[in-house]
Amino acid sequence: MGLLALLLVGLAGWLIWTGKLQRMTTKDGMALGAALVGAVLAAKGKPVIGAPLLLGAALFFAKQGKSANSRPRKPVEKAPAPRDDIIQASALLGITPDAGANAIRAAHRRLIASVHPDRGGTEALAAQINAARDLLLAHDAERRKPAARD
Repeated sequence: MGLLALLLVGLAGWLIWTGKLQRMTTKDGMALGAALVGAVLAAKGKPVIGAPLLLGAALFFAKQGKSANSRPRKPVEKAPAPRDDIIQASALLGITPDAGANAIRAAHRRLIASVHPDRGGTEALAAQINAARDLLLAHDAERRKPAARD
């Protein structure tokens, strides 16, 4: 039972480390859950019930791995990665780098209310928050501006 627990902890750590846990689909999660239930049942002395669950999950992942590698995929067009200053400013305000103007203003309003110098905050922190808002609003306006035609 101890070895099974270590294997499950190792699997969870691997899924988190590689980022596969965030990209997992519902079907993947259900198959992983079935595998975990099967492993626990097999470890508790009920291999007749646990083995088919483990086998089914293993076949699901084996089939999924083969079909994903054999199909040619279309290249996905990605937006250019945001600059480091945009990432830092959005992290300071607690929003995503691609947030719109309304979200930027709402986050700024919420945050500045708690750290404003009149409410016991520092002027330096308020200035950083204001600068982050200005930078993100300018970035949003630039991003939404239609491309110039030649």
